[in-house]
Amino acid sequence: MPSSHKRRQRLVKKRSGKAGLPPGTPVHIGEKVSQYTKISVMDYDEAGCRETELTGIDECLIFKDRPTVTWINIEGVHDTAVLQKLGECYGIHPLTLEDIMNTDQRPKREDFGSYIYIVLSMLHPSGADNGAATEQVSLILGENFVFSFQEGIKGDAFDPVRERIRSGGGRIRKFGADYLAYSLIDSIVDNYFSVLEGFGERIEALEDELVENPTPATLGHLHAFKREMIFLRKSVWPLREVISGLQRGESPLIRQSTVIYLRDVYDHTIQVIDTIETFRDMLSGMLDIYLSGINNRMNSVMKTLTFIATIFMPLTFIAGIYGMNFSYMPELQWRWGYPVVLLGMAVAGALMVVYFRKKKWM
Repeated sequence: MPSSHKRRQRLVKKRSGKAGLPPGTPVHIGEKVSQYTKISVMDYDEAGCRETELTGIDECLIFKDRPTVTWINIEGVHDTAVLQKLGECYGIHPLTLEDIMNTDQRPKREDFGSYIYIVLSMLHPSGADNGAATEQVSLILGENFVFSFQEGIKGDAFDPVRERIRSGGGRIRKFGADYLAYSLIDSIVDNYFSVLEGFGERIEALEDELVENPTPATLGHLHAFKREMIFLRKSVWPLREVISGLQRGESPLIRQSTVIYLRDVYDHTIQVIDTIETFRDMLSGMLDIYLSGINNRMNSVMKTLTFIATIFMPLTFIAGIYGMNFSYMPELQWRWGYPVVLLGMAVAGALMVVYFRKKKWM
């Protein structure tokens, strides 16, 4: 399970570094995941695809006015100089650059006329802590280009898109930049299903543990999963508004032929949200089951102790009487007094057990 320190960093990231600065000042907020900024370019049209990795941001300038579709992927958003240079070249608003470097953004969509800025959360399965690691992904859709900005966590969900571009399979090389942006969004949403499948398997295993042998550790796992669901809901829920805005928008950058595919992504987003809500309800129910089970076990223990105490009450009474040692107690001098008293105590205890069983109290 994820540590509490990591969870606090996920839910709230420090923004104090921006205090007092004017709007549009690019300041990196969040953990510096990658040491270097990696820039990769895929420039393609229906005839072919050219793929390269750049050593500097200045090399991006040659792709600006090409009629082909250009996808520039930047891993590592902590380098202010790189983003400012790219913004100056492609006319990206300073507020957009500021949002790209702020890795605690809520998923959103902003239309700046010459480009559309989109923020999403990409999820990565995290086998080390049975949770999910998140990475903010920013997309900028222009007339013939798409920029994608990632924090730099190892791996992403875009490999299927890259393979389709390389092979020329499907429609991606025949369509424009808007279809590329749709493909990237679709890959991120599809990756949610993989992460949720892992969560579903672990929740089922936890449910079996809850039924068979609940322990205090089970309660800790339940609380950890509930926090994960809150985190996932925060990452995914606003995405519905983003996709809905893209398919309803009147931006000339999104063609009508692409809107149909955006509707499909919207449906997938709703399914993801429904799955998360289902998991949250299941975990809430499992917590109730755990508490009920603990109470039932406590009641069973108390019931057993009550039976024992009740059976020994008359026996203790008899033993108390004959333990007073008065001088004039004729039974003390009787030869058979001791076995008769023991027999009477045994009979009293047996009668109480029979009575309890008849009343179905035990």
